[in-house]
Amino acid sequence: MSNILLITSSPRGDESVSNKFAGELASKLKAKSASNTLVHRDLAADPIPHLDTVKTAAIRKAPDQRTAEEAVAADYSDKLVTELLAADTVVIGTGLINFNIYSGLKSWIDNVARAGQTFKYTETGPVGLATGKKVYIVLAAAGVYSEGPAVSMNHAVPYLKTVLGFLGMTDVEVIYVEGLAFGPEAVEKAVAAAEAKVEELAQAA
Repeated sequence: MSNILLITSSPRGDESVSNKFAGELASKLKAKSASNTLVHRDLAADPIPHLDTVKTAAIRKAPDQRTAEEAVAADYSDKLVTELLAADTVVIGTGLINFNIYSGLKSWIDNVARAGQTFKYTETGPVGLATGKKVYIVLAAAGVYSEGPAVSMNHAVPYLKTVLGFLGMTDVEVIYVEGLAFGPEAVEKAVAAAEAKVEELAQAA
């Protein structure tokens, strides 16, 4: 049995290629066994509120020290943490927007990066607690950012690998769907490459 957590973040709905390929990969992974489970968090359709004064205070306090309002805010974050910790596989879909991830995905990260739950501080430095997971990132982009002169402008993948690694998730595969602004032929090529990669990774899992 494997628990799969699918996180999609593009507001483009059915037109989004990051949503499409992240969803396809998650579905293929789930289909490998009848006992597998799949939880889907669509951060565009059901946005996670960004951290505010109440939630920031709530997640830094012990449960018995929270106000009633803070308890509600912390409970929401706790549910997201529970989903993540229960997952064996995490599939994340995002577009590259202004050289980084969607703000909705950043908000999810801000809610699940919790000291004492998904990481802890020790005398020798921080230690991730969300370990033992395979992570797949599907990144869609208008330009080409996996190689060539624009690599340094791709802050999405380095950031995601950094924060996921901080939480203990170091086994990360990236599927690029890029060059989508370069005309129909480039789109066809990018989609075909992504489809092949999704199939390869699903078969190898």
